[in-house]
Amino acid sequence: MKVLIWFHFPSLIGLLLAALAPSTVWGSEAPRSRAELTEPVLRVATASPTRPQGHPLDPALDMARDGLEIMQESVVDYTATLVKRERVNGQLGEYEYIQLKVRNRRVVEGQLVTPFSVYMNFLRPASARGREVLYVEGQNNGKLVAREGGGMGRFLPAVWLHPTGMIAMRNQLYPITDVGIENLVQKLIERGEEEKRSASSTCQVSFHENATINGRRCTLLQLRHKQPGPGVEFHLAQIFIDDELNLPIRYVAFGFPERPGETPPVLEEYTYLNLELNVGLTDRDFDYTNPDYGFR
Repeated sequence: MKVLIWFHFPSLIGLLLAALAPSTVWGSEAPRSRAELTEPVLRVATASPTRPQGHPLDPALDMARDGLEIMQESVVDYTATLVKRERVNGQLGEYEYIQLKVRNRRVVEGQLVTPFSVYMNFLRPASARGREVLYVEGQNNGKLVAREGGGMGRFLPAVWLHPTGMIAMRNQLYPITDVGIENLVQKLIERGEEEKRSASSTCQVSFHENATINGRRCTLLQLRHKQPGPGVEFHLAQIFIDDELNLPIRYVAFGFPERPGETPPVLEEYTYLNLELNVGLTDRDFDYTNPDYGFR
């Protein structure tokens, strides 16, 4: 998710996934280790289960709230390989593969006891490999620290940037403070509630079982708008909810095609591969002086 001006690089992975259609499911064969990545394949979801009557968004919001409750009550931290791609100023960027560590924010009796913490290490493309970014809520004067990867990384020092500053936000949709599954779920709930309040809402909702992401069985939730209008942010959105974890591990939104019959353009997509919950991350994992990192 958006962190630095340097985060926007071409990737050959994007060529393989360019043909991704809204009716298909994205995944990859299970990697042999968390850091090892394999090429993605396409799998088709099947069978839509029956859902109760009411507002079309109610079942989706119920699932999102269930996921948010799990994150807030049961998930302390996690690691994953984040695969992201965003369209900024009309230009769709290439895929970026990022080794991710996240520690969720915790508040007890009104006091912040665990700050939201993020560490990112870029794995692909080759021009960005080795790039690192670290942010801890309420520390380091509210700034993130970043070190460039690729060939330039050997010559450039680490820099400190405000997460929502001009440099950090260039070619990005969201700041690093919005990274993570909990933030994703919260945004989905907010958008769903706004949609429900809209008198002109035309959202159609469908569920599809037996979707697969990286060997993980999921339920695919699809939200579709027939036509653009005030407050309509996408033509089609897909949310893949891991059946075992009951958490979303992929979100992708498509815009309206310019002409009938054309493939809807990708607006943004985020996939969490190799997700491992409650791995026991410590302050050291989010310390820029950690000798395992390259910030110093």
